[in-house]
Amino acid sequence: MTTDWLLLMYLGGFGIITIAANVIARYFVRHKLPVITGLLVTGILAGPFVFNLIPAAALKPLSFINDIALAYIAFAASAELYLREMRSRLNSIKWMTASQLIVTFVLSSVVVYFLAGLIPFMQDKPPLLKGAIASLFGVIFVARSPASAIAIINEMRAKGPFVQTAMGVTVLKDFFVILLFSFTLEISIAIFEGSSLSFRFALVLLGELTASFLLGLLLGKLLTWLMRSPLALNIKALLVVLAGYAVFLLDKGLSHYTHQAFGQHYSVEPLLVCIVASFMVTNYTPFRTEFLRILEKVSTPIYVAFFVLSGAAIELNLLTEVALITAILFAVRLLSLMVGGLVGGKLAGDPPLFNRLAWMPYVTQAGVGLGLATVVATTFPEWGPEFSTIVISVIVINQIVGPPLFKWAIQKVGEGHTKAEPHEFDGVRDAIIFGFEPQSVALARQLMENGWLVKIATLKKDVDESEYPDLDIRKIEHLDLDTLHMLEAPKAEAIVTMLSDEENYKICELVYEHIGTKDLIVRLNHRQNFNKFHELGALIVDPATAIVSLLDHFVRSPQAASLLLGMQGDQDSMDIEVLNPDMVGLRLRNLRLPSDVLVLSVKRGGNFIITHGYTRLRKGDILTMVGSKESLRQVALRFEAPGRP
Repeated sequence: MTTDWLLLMYLGGFGIITIAANVIARYFVRHKLPVITGLLVTGILAGPFVFNLIPAAALKPLSFINDIALAYIAFAASAELYLREMRSRLNSIKWMTASQLIVTFVLSSVVVYFLAGLIPFMQDKPPLLKGAIASLFGVIFVARSPASAIAIINEMRAKGPFVQTAMGVTVLKDFFVILLFSFTLEISIAIFEGSSLSFRFALVLLGELTASFLLGLLLGKLLTWLMRSPLALNIKALLVVLAGYAVFLLDKGLSHYTHQAFGQHYSVEPLLVCIVASFMVTNYTPFRTEFLRILEKVSTPIYVAFFVLSGAAIELNLLTEVALITAILFAVRLLSLMVGGLVGGKLAGDPPLFNRLAWMPYVTQAGVGLGLATVVATTFPEWGPEFSTIVISVIVINQIVGPPLFKWAIQKVGEGHTKAEPHEFDGVRDAIIFGFEPQSVALARQLMENGWLVKIATLKKDVDESEYPDLDIRKIEHLDLDTLHMLEAPKAEAIVTMLSDEENYKICELVYEHIGTKDLIVRLNHRQNFNKFHELGALIVDPATAIVSLLDHFVRSPQAASLLLGMQGDQDSMDIEVLNPDMVGLRLRNLRLPSDVLVLSVKRGGNFIITHGYTRLRKGDILTMVGSKESLRQVALRFEAPGRP
């Protein structure tokens, strides 16, 4: 069988496994485990030590996937380094980055050197080689995961000086980690090849790093030209990936040629080339946004393939042997992060609370650390796989422990803005409408006709309540949390905001963080503010498009539009939550609803699900039903929790 045909077979099988791995990883996420853990575990199971779906013979032919992923990782790490976003906390970021980088690298390297007797492949190495391996451990322990940090910050809607510093340091550290790794790797290669660390070696190393930097500038120019071209985004994404891979091919070709011609390996540092190119595009061209879109577009397939292949390459037979040293190295890394955080915080003059928690944002590791471990495994085939197995084991622990620590730190410094827990339904449907005008008055009266208790809150001083004896109008002084409690907002099932977008957002943010009301309805004034309300989970009514959409529904489905708008006599629609345990587990087809009631949709966990007659109900499901008002009231009683009034 030819080599090309074998590669095609390996690629086909690996492609099927990565598709399955992407699905399997979602089950890990559901159980609060990182997606990287799911991908690595899938790779281990598919690898040569378990089911052998990815045989050992396939790892070398598929190694080009690692090169593609490493180029992407370098692009992505540098693309997050946007200098303009760091100005406000530059002093803290500068000192914390320097401290974390130096302290973590030096302390980890020294401790690993003295623990060499516990690491199987280091035990019989002479001191100089032990020092080289320890330094590689140390530099990888500095690496962080910008993607994980961004995910946690977005999830908690975190903002403030602590978070700004953490994000800036995370991005800057990975940039310098790749630089430091390139330097450390070259020295380690020279040591293991028996070269003397002479003045000539220093000149060669300086020349290689300079050439890498210049090549990075050239690649940056090429990427800029590519971003400027009228090509489709998918084509640009493919060319960006190929450009990064081409740097690795160039490095291998140059190393092979110089060894043949001069008897000496001369090369460039592909990671350094890629981070310089990405840094240029991000900070010195107008194409940063498009470049980030491209990196985001290709991230999933690259990361899935990379993590699965890394899992398959783990030497499973070594995991039990290195379990103790893995735990020790994890503790060593935490200790070095703590010391680095205290030193950096003191130098920056940060508050004592920040200094005590300064290490927690940097525990999580992912792509960069794993990528550097892969480089070591490839460069030093004699002991590199064992090195990689230990590092990956530490990274998995960091992935599990790191995110909760970062979340706890954010809450401790008071910079988290997570959604409050909603209150239990008290049997009475309450609504608060902010804003006094004809539309709010009409809405209040229509809700009251359907059995709701409604308050209208207004900042206007000239409203004469006596002209509206049927309405509960509350004059308020401020839009703050005290006012919301005075209006009994925690009891409300719905809050409607009909003020300016700035005032509406202030109310929505307070409700989101402190009240947890299920339904926030916003009347939008300016389309550009849509996204920030959407991030709060608000239901947004845009007057500019609402009328057009309504007319469209009347044209295409007049009966359905009339029904949903309550224009057909005694018909109405209602959202009903499944709270009665007796209803849990029933199929939709077995509900025995009145003949004039239809189930329009089922919302579960904040998402609408595709339903059929055999869909089983779960507690907390929200069913949107349409039918006569009397029938809907009867159905709602059946779904309420027992014992409610």
